[in-house]
Amino acid sequence: MIVVDGGEAADRAACRRWVLQMSSGAHGELHDLTFMTVAEVAAIMRVSKMTVYRLVHSGELPSVRVGRSFRVPARAVNEYLRGAFDSTG
Repeated sequence: MIVVDGGEAADRAACRRWVLQMSSGAHGELHDLTFMTVAEVAAIMRVSKMTVYRLVHSGELPSVRVGRSFRVPARAVNEYLRGAFDSTG
């Protein structure tokens, strides 16, 4: 989970670090990253788009801003959900 205090610039820097960290793994290349829309994340998590936006804005779910929309790395969604299962049971 990435929680960053310090505004939008700090959020962007934290997301960049996360993306670089994830891409430096065993198979890690930036072109291997898959990004999802907020609507796709909401459908997978079975929550509303507003819930996903809250997670993105709070820094709990890393994202990249593309124009006026957000894209979330699929790996970040998997890690978030895995963490949710770990903390509940």
